[in-house]
Amino acid sequence: MRYTQRLAEAGAVASVGSTGDSYDNAMAEAFNSIFKAELVRNKGPWRGTDDLEIAVAEYIDWYNHRRLHGELGLIPPVEHETNHHHTTVPVSAPSG
Repeated sequence: MRYTQRLAEAGAVASVGSTGDSYDNAMAEAFNSIFKAELVRNKGPWRGTDDLEIAVAEYIDWYNHRRLHGELGLIPPVEHETNHHHTTVPVSAPSG
């Protein structure tokens, strides 16, 4: 299945960057590099797809909920996001 077709079926919005600009997919590529190094290369080989799927789910959970991120003050990303939402005043829509 084509990537853009799958995005459309999922109702996902494609990247706001233009094709070829440096921000187009830099974050995704950085994550993929870390993911491959930390999980796929270091923890494999895998006995099958089921084992890899479980390992990916566990890795994503660890990456978001327990990994201490140096750029976020050595707290997990989910904690940083929660703190942000609790300390940021929502911008109200203009009336009229």
